[in-house]
Amino acid sequence: MHQKTTKIQNRYDGFLQTSSLWTDTAVYGLRQFYIENTSVKINIEINDKLRLGKYIERFVSFQISQENNLEILAENIQIQQEKRTLGELDCILLNNGKPIHLEVIYKFYLYDASIGTLEIEHFIGPNRKDSLIEKLKKLKEKQLPLLYSKECLSFLKTINLKSSEIEQQVCFKAQLFLPFLDKNIHLKELNNNCVIGFYINTKELHQFKYCKFYIPNKKDWLLIPHTNVNWLNFDDFKEKSTEYLERKFSPLCWLKKENGEIEKFFLVWW
Repeated sequence: MHQKTTKIQNRYDGFLQTSSLWTDTAVYGLRQFYIENTSVKINIEINDKLRLGKYIERFVSFQISQENNLEILAENIQIQQEKRTLGELDCILLNNGKPIHLEVIYKFYLYDASIGTLEIEHFIGPNRKDSLIEKLKKLKEKQLPLLYSKECLSFLKTINLKSSEIEQQVCFKAQLFLPFLDKNIHLKELNNNCVIGFYINTKELHQFKYCKFYIPNKKDWLLIPHTNVNWLNFDDFKEKSTEYLERKFSPLCWLKKENGEIEKFFLVWW
């Protein structure tokens, strides 16, 4: 398999193995869209320069194309008011003939009990710039209502649909990370299968001084960790990671323990 194709395949497999952030019941009034996670050979080109969110949308589009009961009517629909873009609808599809407006989200969140009071309020982005509750509010109050705007009406006419006929769902996947000293938190509202690692700061790093480390690029944050990478020793990792932390960027890292076990973790600057 071509190296670029292998890279896309590995990222796609990592995406497939990422669980939905919640499952049966709606969270914040948002229902998850369910597709069978079947690993197949992916045969599409994806521009490596796409930001991660757009990269993931390509995966979801490919996944939908593999299902006989699903049909994409339109994707990446720009809704404009005169020359100003109000927003974008990720996808409108048919599920057994039933029209669905689907928004695609893939996030990395860290659990911080000091923020908020509800479970969904405790999860923040690795750089503390965003949070799960902010994303849920944006979906509920801005992105999903776009479908019912008068500016969207003319587009819907082109695909012979009315907004009243369309159900709204989300494909919201996430990787969640718990504090290293409190890794036994059990989630009640969100999916515990999304918890795939921990996070630490530099003060806690010393306890791993006999381990090996790897810092993948952002699109490879999707990957399931494996041994076939150029591992760094503790000192080299500290030096390299400092470059990220000084920019107030928390890198996702792989940790290989002395017994060969590999884990994912975030090294945070805060």
